[in-house]
Amino acid sequence: MGGSEEYTANEVFELFSPFIQDFIYSHGWSELREMQISAAKTIFRTDNDLLLTSGTASGKTEAALFPILSQFYEDPPTSVGALYIAPLKSLINDQYQRVGELLSMTGINVTYWHGDVAQSHKAKLLKKPSGILQITPESLEAMLMRRSADLVRLFCDLRYIIIDEIHTLTGTDRGNQVICQITRLSRMIGHSPRRIGLSATVGNAVLAADWLTGGDDRECDIPTEAKRPVKWRLGVEHFYIASEKTLPSGVHEVRKSPSLGDMEPDASQLPASIDPGYEYIYDCTKDMRALVFSNSREETEYVCATLRQIAKNRREDDVFYIHHGNLSASIREEAEAVLKDEERRAVLCATTTMELGIDISRLERIVQNGSPISVSSFLQRLGRSGRRGEPPEMMVVLREDNPPPNTPLPQLIPWELLRAIAIIQLYIEERFIEPPPVRKMPFSLLFQQTLSMLYSSGELTPKELADRILSLPPFEFIGREDYRTLLISMIKNDFIEMTDEGGLIVGIKGERLTAGFRFYAVFKDAEDFTVRCESGEVGTITKAPPIGERFALAGRVWEVEELDIPHKLIYVKPVGGKMEIAWPGELGEIHTKILARMYRVLAEDTVYPYLKDGAAARLDAARSTARATGMLDFPLISLGGMSYCFFPWLGTRSFRTLRRYISKKSGEYKISGIEYEGSCYITFRMERGSAEALYRNIKTDFIRGVDPADLVGQNETPAFDKYDDYVPSELLRKAYIAEKLRTDEIKERAENDFKII
Repeated sequence: MGGSEEYTANEVFELFSPFIQDFIYSHGWSELREMQISAAKTIFRTDNDLLLTSGTASGKTEAALFPILSQFYEDPPTSVGALYIAPLKSLINDQYQRVGELLSMTGINVTYWHGDVAQSHKAKLLKKPSGILQITPESLEAMLMRRSADLVRLFCDLRYIIIDEIHTLTGTDRGNQVICQITRLSRMIGHSPRRIGLSATVGNAVLAADWLTGGDDRECDIPTEAKRPVKWRLGVEHFYIASEKTLPSGVHEVRKSPSLGDMEPDASQLPASIDPGYEYIYDCTKDMRALVFSNSREETEYVCATLRQIAKNRREDDVFYIHHGNLSASIREEAEAVLKDEERRAVLCATTTMELGIDISRLERIVQNGSPISVSSFLQRLGRSGRRGEPPEMMVVLREDNPPPNTPLPQLIPWELLRAIAIIQLYIEERFIEPPPVRKMPFSLLFQQTLSMLYSSGELTPKELADRILSLPPFEFIGREDYRTLLISMIKNDFIEMTDEGGLIVGIKGERLTAGFRFYAVFKDAEDFTVRCESGEVGTITKAPPIGERFALAGRVWEVEELDIPHKLIYVKPVGGKMEIAWPGELGEIHTKILARMYRVLAEDTVYPYLKDGAAARLDAARSTARATGMLDFPLISLGGMSYCFFPWLGTRSFRTLRRYISKKSGEYKISGIEYEGSCYITFRMERGSAEALYRNIKTDFIRGVDPADLVGQNETPAFDKYDDYVPSELLRKAYIAEKLRTDEIKERAENDFKII
């Protein structure tokens, strides 16, 4: 059959090996899916790479494995034949069980390999490499470093590299580490295996394919599926957070119905001290097999503890489990096992660790605690339910402090509710999913890969090292002068050492750093930083924000004044306002399209059918406030006296850029007290000039062109990534300007008088 020839389902079925056909029959599959037919065409009849992007539970894993295993059955590889890379241990454990069932009678081996796997299991592969190896990026890094002399024997006949859930990897140091690993391994074995990427939520398939094929000359096929109407069971409800102070003594809160239909309200009553939003979540999951997602580890812990408390108060069974990345393997695996058992009613409280493709059988409902953080995350979480022909089902539950009458304007707007609606509408209306970001200057990864390369290869001349490292796809935008700056710094700080012959080897500090297993990961380890205000200790957080950034802790908001990284100390001052979450780095970036759609949610009169009574009423009140105050007509609003608020409706990078620009103008306009909430608004006091003059200045400057470099101080050291503390400040500033700031969107808005098109 020719490469352009269309396949029918029957023709593809006949190409599969008998054991694959038996597997399909035994599982009662009535037909092959469109994506599986397209994948088989590419794998069987071309030498192309392949990107499979289709919804959760659409059979992507089988689409990749069925043709590959059929080929292996007919022509067994003489080493590991396929490398399956996944971002989570739990995903690898799950796929190991699924693939093991498929291969049980074939003689094709499957091995899983990560930090929790017994050495005896790994030893079998080392003794006789064959079949499929399932591995995390960190374990693959360890293999490249510690077993470099054995890699050719292990992978000489490697034919395929499958990367699962690539949307979690594109545009991140961890994902770029994977591309470095694949490129290095291909060079060692002398050929480039075909690459297959899998994901349910890719916003821009072309950009994702460019990332997947980095350093590979093959074309990449991207099969498309016919667009089908969105069919969801979806509800969004809003609550004001109640407490004993907000309810009269002896009065109990009556809960609203948690159904997505017309179920009668549950008339049972609870003490007023129990949060009505959490009570609603409890009732949403009552007698169901469900997942409750939260946006942070801390909120996940808290909601799980609260649901257990409610069960105790009601004298009902505690069926609540928890799952996040900081738990032990045994606790995570117990939770997964319980949820896979269809005979048990269980509710699992989880973070992003359960977004990915772990097969957890039939789930009746997803509850999202708080707004989804992105369209991609929303779709991943929604897709965990609704398998076996049923539509996906999710209830989004939003909680908010009831604002007192003197609350300033920007805090009267329910930003989380707006974001949730905007995310839902963007997908319904446009099928929009955030495109993968592109990192142009990943200096933290560059530092790590430099040490990894020297550790595995031994002494290299500076030119040999630069040639090998800078030719890795993630470093294509980094020039030799910048790399020279990094190498000189690494030599001065004893991470690498120059020999008498002029070669480079791992230095004393580098040996210490590479000796531990934590070196293999390019994401930051969980580490506690002590937060101090003057002489008092506030508490601890797990990540050090840059100077000037803010975070919440102990019920207050703090601004970072000084960092003592070696001693893990953060010095702060208290500031006003409130933060959406307590731990920096959890939410990531928000796309400008989401902010623009949030504006339209406020501006339009649309009635969204999925809003429950509380959410609909809260939106109506917010729309009335927005229209009455004029915040929809002009972005810079007076809050009274010398206080002002700017509503730019811009995503994270552009918002950050505008905030820095206003700070730069602080001397000219005597601006002080700059406050901000996510990417929603900026408030400040202005004692000189007028709002109109500042607004004209913003428009004029950005239309003419603002240089982002002018917005970053010469003494700033913006460290975000794991090894940034070892990277020269001038390189970190250059990366910050390139990757964290952007002026083009502000210029476009300024040219349109900041109107939302």
